[in-house]
Amino acid sequence: MKRPSPLQGRGLGEGESPTPAQPLSPTLSPEGERESGVLIAEPWADYGLVDSGNGRKLERYGRYRFIRPEPQALWAPASVDWGADGEFIPGSDEEGGGRWHFARPVPREGWPLAWEEVRFQAQATPFRHLAFFPDMAPQWAWMRERLGEGPSTGAGQAPEALNLFGYTGVGTLAMAAAGARLTHVDASKKSVEAGKANAALSGMADLPIRWLVDDATKFAAREVRRGRRYDGIILDPPKFGRGPEGEVWRLEENLPGLIADCRKLLDADSRFLVLTVYAVRMSALAIGELLNQTLGDLGGRVECGDMAVREEARGLLLPTAIFARWSND
Repeated sequence: MKRPSPLQGRGLGEGESPTPAQPLSPTLSPEGERESGVLIAEPWADYGLVDSGNGRKLERYGRYRFIRPEPQALWAPASVDWGADGEFIPGSDEEGGGRWHFARPVPREGWPLAWEEVRFQAQATPFRHLAFFPDMAPQWAWMRERLGEGPSTGAGQAPEALNLFGYTGVGTLAMAAAGARLTHVDASKKSVEAGKANAALSGMADLPIRWLVDDATKFAAREVRRGRRYDGIILDPPKFGRGPEGEVWRLEENLPGLIADCRKLLDADSRFLVLTVYAVRMSALAIGELLNQTLGDLGGRVECGDMAVREEARGLLLPTAIFARWSND
């Protein structure tokens, strides 16, 4: 996969001379380097962003097509006739309320999709998404590549990765299929059970995966006290959430402490940490600097930027999230 390229700044105006690209901030640590760019999810057989515009997007999930709200689709769509099987109509509040309206029958219990060798159930959930996040595909491929690099850890053991806020486990299974041992943590019992079901659907039920219903911050803190270490960590935290015992998660308040604990679970031989953030008023530069300062002593590099999905109709890029990631390159 092509890495995000550094942002080179504005184009040259008439009479201007080229100047070297500048670091993103003067606080860039000498031990590592950070790049800023766009990470693009391309269409694949079971998923594609068909069209977008006027605050909505049309996507295909296997044989079904759905319309969902998309505030960043400020442009006009390529076509006015979308012909979807279902559409999510948002509520009037700002907390993500709303409901699905179906023009044709859609299996309420879900239907199987695949990414590489991973099979999983898609489903029209009450939270407007389809039980997985397709814009994560480039991150899955990137993590698999790094887990396959270098020798096994310990006494010939396979590398071990931690997936915090792991949801329905597609990323977990993508890494496990590459030969890694996984620890999958999510506060939702329903999501963890869906992950186990996806493992069975993929023929991976016997792979070395720990499926845990737990609060991510408490689990990470316990792992630090146990002296554990991981070869890779991925975090996909929500803006707001609650743990299984009512623990409250607020991204801006709790993220720095969680990243600090994740640093303690990595060492000089670890391979990556990936952080993705959705639906917040936060810059990729902010979370990039957070990783740069917290993990800078490990060397390697920190990249940050936008995540986007390429539209099939015109090839334009629809932004979906921001990310920052450290790798021991």
